[in-house]
Order: sequence, then structure tokens, then C-alpha cells
Amino acid sequence: MTLTPLLTAGLETALNQILYRDRGLKAARQRLNGKSLAIVLAELKQPLIFIFSEHQVDVLGEWNDTPDCTVKTQIATLRKLRDRQQLTSVIRSGELEVDGDLQVVQHFSALIDLAELDPAEYLAPWTGDVVAQGISQFARRGFQLLRGDAERKQAYLGQALTEEWRLAPGGLEAAWFAEEVDALSRDLSALESRLATLEGK
Repeated sequence: MTLTPLLTAGLETALNQILYRDRGLKAARQRLNGKSLAIVLAELKQPLIFIFSEHQVDVLGEWNDTPDCTVKTQIATLRKLRDRQQLTSVIRSGELEVDGDLQVVQHFSALIDLAELDPAEYLAPWTGDVVAQGISQFARRGFQLLRGDAERKQAYLGQALTEEWRLAPGGLEAAWFAEEVDALSRDLSALESRLATLEGK
């Protein structure tokens, strides 16, 4: 997939709305001032280049200069950048390759982590506060219902495997089985020593 100016412009607008409107993020933004970050995604033909300044971030598909930091990863791994606690483990696992100044990607991850993604805030200019809040709450409730449903199904599957279908043993069953194996092993050792004694006679 090739990046078009429309895609980079849309991403730039979204990031500037999320990261540069909130005054509370100023200190986190300052750490990235004058820095550049290239994200090379396996699914895209071109890198995404982020150039940070005091008042905005520019998103480019092509850039002739060398970025301060280059990150190579896949689209699925990008969401993990939102959690700065996971960043080190993602780098260690090889899901994220970092070339250049590691602090740039750390500061970017921290900035995204601190940003509050409230859909109502971004819908309000077009729909009005009341409608935006209603849509946001509806979407949040829908997401919670979906997550709750997924958790219930996962719990049911776990119970079905251990209780009904008996495909996986429960914790007590596994402990009992281990004890039985140990007892059998001890009995076998005792029998072997008795046989050895009898053969010696």
C-alpha cells in the first residue's frame, strides 16, 4: 500500500488534534521539539515520517533527511506504543526494531500514553456537545458490552473444557495425578530394591 498525501494529511490532522490541543501535554511535547521519527511498517511501501515542532507535528511520506529515530514494526504492534510500560518488552521481543535515538520513540510513546482519546471532544465541533456526549457514551457502552460478552464466553469455554468436556484437568486433579505418579515411582523403586536383594541371595 502506497501512502497518498490525503492519508498523511488526515493522520497529521488527527495527531495535531489529539496531541497539540491539550495544554497539559506541553511538557511531554517539549521533549520531542525539533526531533524526527520514521515509522517503517511492513504493510506499507513508504515510511511514515513525523517531524515535531513546538506547535504541531508534520506527517510526511517522503523525506530526504535522516530521521533521529527509525522504528520498524507491523501495524498490529503500533497499538502497543500507547502503553509506555510495554515498550521495553516489545523491543526485547523483536516486534519493534529501533535504530537511532531510542529516547525519541520513548517520548513519543509517553506523549500518546498521556493523551486522552475522548471521541466526544472531537465530535463536538460538528454535532454539538450534547449529541457528541451521547454518541461517545453509546460507543463506550457498546464497547463494554462487547468486552463483557467476550469475557463471559472465554469463562464459559474455560469451564466447559475443565468441567463438562474434561479435556483439560482442573488444578486439584493435576495435583492428585502428580502425587499418584510420585507414589507409584516410590513403590517401583522399593520393588526394584527387593528384587535386587532376592537376586543377591
